Parts: sequence; structure tokens; C-alpha cells
Amino acid sequence: MQLIYQSNNLFDAHLVKHALEDAGIPAFVFGESLLGAGGELPLFGLLRVCVPDSATPEAEDIVAALGLDDGPADPILDDDEAPGFLPA
Repeated sequence: MQLIYQSNNLFDAHLVKHALEDAGIPAFVFGESLLGAGGELPLFGLLRVCVPDSATPEAEDIVAALGLDDGPADPILDDDEAPGFLPA
């Protein structure tokens, strides 16, 4: 098994998994059952999407085509037109 995508949220992990399965590549999401745990577990990097070794090149192309990492690094932009907090 090869790691093909690491996600911080369950939605992206399953989006990748379903895109790979639609292309006929078996994919597995590891770490899904650890999301509700706390304490000694890290907060990020638990979700990993893995594929068989032979499907790695094709799977990398499919994940790249999804463009999940193309968005802005910070979802809050300084040039936002929203007025912010208004006095009561």
C-alpha cells in the first residue's frame, strides 16, 4: 500500500477515495476511526488515503486533477468586503 493523499478532514479524504474508486482503483481511508479520540493523538495527519502499489502512478494523476490543494492557504482574506462587527 502506498500513501496517495493525506487529509485534515474526512470530506476531502472520501472525495479522493470515491474519485479513485470511480476510476477502478481500490482505495482505503486509514485513521477514520481515530477522529473521535483525544488525549495522546495528534490533531492533524490522521487521515490517509492509500492505494495498492501498482496503482500509484495513475492514482497520483487523479488526485492532482482534483485540485484539492489549489485553494488559498488562508480562507480569511484581508480584502473582504464584509463590514465586520457593527456596534449594537
